Amino acid sequence: QVQLMESGGGLVQAGGSLRLSCVASGSIFRINAMAWFRQAPGKQRDLVAGIAGTGKTNFADSVKGRFTISRDNAKNTMYLQMNNLKPEDTAVYFCAARRGEIASSAWSLYDYWGQGTQVTVSS
Repeated sequence: QVQLMESGGGLVQAGGSLRLSCVASGSIFRINAMAWFRQAPGKQRDLVAGIAGTGKTNFADSVKGRFTISRDNAKNTMYLQMNNLKPEDTAVYFCAARRGEIASSAWSLYDYWGQGTQVTVSS
């Protein structure tokens, strides 16, 4: 089994920055692609950014140019650097991993999930 643990969420003013981390443990050999999703109250869970095992990245249009995603395989950790945060970025952010190669935008394709970390951006 694989366990994912997020950290780094919090309250920040608009224009500020946060860095989220996701540490993987357990049967990490099962992991290929990883991603960050977010879910605001009453809304669906959407892909924020994904990173394939090859290192190829993809981003939601709403965060392009503001967020970057990276992974340190030696530390079994994935990061999401979020800059120029906006109130509409407020959500619970989830770390996800899958055995497949592609960092798909379809949340149902992911095999493993973290518990989520709250990000709140005040105006």
